[in-house]
Amino acid sequence: MTPSPRSAAISEALPPALRGERFTVDGVSCYVAGEGPPLLLVHTVNAAASAAEVRPLFDRYRATHTVFAPDLPGYGFSDRSDRAYTPRLMTDALHAMAGQIRQRCGDVPVDALAASLSCEFLARAAVEKPDTWGRIALVSPTGLMGRKARRGPPGSTRAVPGLHAVLSVPLWSDALFRGLTRPGVVRYFLERTWGAKNIDEEMWAYDVATARQPGARFAPLHFLSAGLFSADVLTLYENLVQPVWMSHGVRGDFTDYRGKTFLEGRPNWRFTIFQTGALPYFEVPEEFFRAFDGFLAATPTAC
Repeated sequence: MTPSPRSAAISEALPPALRGERFTVDGVSCYVAGEGPPLLLVHTVNAAASAAEVRPLFDRYRATHTVFAPDLPGYGFSDRSDRAYTPRLMTDALHAMAGQIRQRCGDVPVDALAASLSCEFLARAAVEKPDTWGRIALVSPTGLMGRKARRGPPGSTRAVPGLHAVLSVPLWSDALFRGLTRPGVVRYFLERTWGAKNIDEEMWAYDVATARQPGARFAPLHFLSAGLFSADVLTLYENLVQPVWMSHGVRGDFTDYRGKTFLEGRPNWRFTIFQTGALPYFEVPEEFFRAFDGFLAATPTAC
């Protein structure tokens, strides 16, 4: 039987997610391409995440910037060892990446874009070292669902007590993860993210491939137990001093951003709504690029 194009697209051996040089810093793998001012792109966090989730941005901005796209710890080509995956670990990875970027590009503020849960890690990094970071773009950021003000103790998380221990029991953890990352299940969750059937097939295939790699379950199990979500996220967003652009869509599971009312009056924040799912740069790339270009051109690197 001849394999379908969809099944043939999946490879057991993980290929590069993006076209560019790849280097590693402190166990964190990162793609880099282009010339010009630095721009860091940070993918989402889920059961099958990787730098493949920022491909349209990486391909577009390599023409005008030196573009960096890491695989966060536990994903892609980065270290996937069995350890605690926490907001601290992810934030420190961004600090290390920013240090490497400044070595390559000079002592200039690093503009950055993050998607979904990674917006929380980028916000924490920018609050902790404000002079390192320039303009901050947050695509479909987490932590703003409903009207609850998430101002928990500094560094606290929303981890469900005991849940990670239950999910990690060797007897069933591997089977649970394999079930969550079957090709059909990955497609189902992408369709819920897109809010439509027209998902990006190349990203779907890469998601399935990266979830088949050794150690792929460790970071997602911390994600599923909510240990990667920050309980102090609103405090982080409120303490950002850099220019901030928040964008989001109106379809799919990620459409409740009522909490952004806490931020709408801040002079360094601006907002754009796209008629898309949670990753608008895949669905309406030219519209997204125009808005992002406008943000980069109209705002200084520091407030």
